[in-house]
Amino acid sequence: MIRINTIMCPTDFSDFSLHALDYAASFAGQYGARLILLHVVDIFLHDPAYFAPYVPDRAMFTGYEANARARLEEIAAARVPKGIETETIIREGRAFLEIVSAARERKVDMIVIATHGRSGLSHAMFGSTAEKVVRKAPCPVLSIKHPEHEFIMP
Repeated sequence: MIRINTIMCPTDFSDFSLHALDYAASFAGQYGARLILLHVVDIFLHDPAYFAPYVPDRAMFTGYEANARARLEEIAAARVPKGIETETIIREGRAFLEIVSAARERKVDMIVIATHGRSGLSHAMFGSTAEKVVRKAPCPVLSIKHPEHEFIMP
């Protein structure tokens, strides 16, 4: 029998990740699992004018982390049914690395992650966090596609 005690759902606060959270909360309810909501503050920002990564100074993140924590708490209160043990985590770094590290450290049994469905130049430049998590995760990963995001053949 498969035991799922801990489910992690990374979020970037997009509609895509909130849709994935609905799946994660449903699974947590069905399995009686603990739910971890994770947001990663990406330390490498991309300057759209130059498509070049740079590392901003530390002070820039202080307010962002506080806002992200408040947003995570708000989402947990609004979207996770009562009775599901929920933990919120803010980490700093590259998103896919922090998701995989947190899953290992907390012995997560399943990750539920949204896929944005990028392709072409956008995918080549920014990569797919979900794809990297699927490849590197220490546990099964459920990738959720937003129902309004249609696939268009290249």
